[in-house]
Amino acid sequence: MAASFKVVQYNYSPCAACKFLKRKCQPDCNFAPYFPPEELQNFISVHKIFGATRVSKLLNEVLPHQRHETVSSLVCEAQARLRDPVYGSFGAISILQLQVERLQKELDEANAELVNYACGYNHCCCHLDTGGTTAALPAPSAVPENSMCDYAQIPPQIRPVDLIDTGEAGVFNYYQTPSSSTFPWNDTNVPNLGGAAGQGL
Repeated sequence: MAASFKVVQYNYSPCAACKFLKRKCQPDCNFAPYFPPEELQNFISVHKIFGATRVSKLLNEVLPHQRHETVSSLVCEAQARLRDPVYGSFGAISILQLQVERLQKELDEANAELVNYACGYNHCCCHLDTGGTTAALPAPSAVPENSMCDYAQIPPQIRPVDLIDTGEAGVFNYYQTPSSSTFPWNDTNVPNLGGAAGQGL
């Protein structure tokens, strides 16, 4: 009696690389784990910039646990190079750095205004405590640049804020330490610095 054999056929969905290169995708395909069928455009971008042969060679040179990050970097670099053939990812990084510098400059200017305002606020309060009279808070520009201001005496609600990196490219948040204190103009314990004129507002 002749022995019967059951033929088992394995159907592999071709990866993006093999689909684009129009070749049979083998179970041990070097591209399959990193370029699934739904990421065809990613492979096309990488292939246009680096070439499939160079990418395959690079994947063999790096450690297995580093290959996903390597492919992700190649995709980002290839897409940036296609958008900007001259500068590539360097151009995108430069734009983000300029944005960070601009935001930092604006933050420094805002912090300087807050400190100047706090110094003027403390100066007015000192005049009131010693029996002096002051009509209104001075504008930040009216406070001398060389005036001494104790940072510890600055009300928490008007202390400078910091620029916090959110971890996303080009995304930053302003952060200020929470405080239970109220603003001077909302604090009922602060004397009316506007006198009779302030009551009419």
